[in-house]
Amino acid sequence: MVDVPRRWHAEVRLGLQEALVNAAKHGNNLDPRKTVLVEFYVVDDQHWWIISDQGSGFTPPSCSQAINCVEKPLDEQQGCGRGLYILHQIFDQVNWNHCGTELRLCKQVRNRARLPLVS
Repeated sequence: MVDVPRRWHAEVRLGLQEALVNAAKHGNNLDPRKTVLVEFYVVDDQHWWIISDQGSGFTPPSCSQAINCVEKPLDEQQGCGRGLYILHQIFDQVNWNHCGTELRLCKQVRNRARLPLVS
C-alpha cells in the first residue's frame, strides 16, 4: 500500500476489501461486464480512496444504524450491514455520492493517538 504506514496496512486492507466486495457484489451484482473503479489520493496526512461501481446505487444506513446491527446476535445479522459497520470503524470519513454508486473513504494515518484495530 503506497504511502500508508506499515502499522495501518492490515486495517486499511480489511476496509478496502470490504468496500471492494460490496461494490462488486451489491453494486454490480457480480456482473462481469461491469467494473469497479478505484482512485487513490494523498492530501497532507489524509489518504483517500474513491470506489465507484456501475450499479443502481443505494441509500446507506446511518452510522448509528450500522452500529445497532452489529449488536444483534450473529444469526440475526444476515444482510444487516456488518461491512458498513467495519468501514465506519476503520476509516475517519465514510461518504457516498447522492446516487449511492461512489464511496469515499478517508484515513488519517499520521499523528494518530489510536492504535490500529487490526495488526
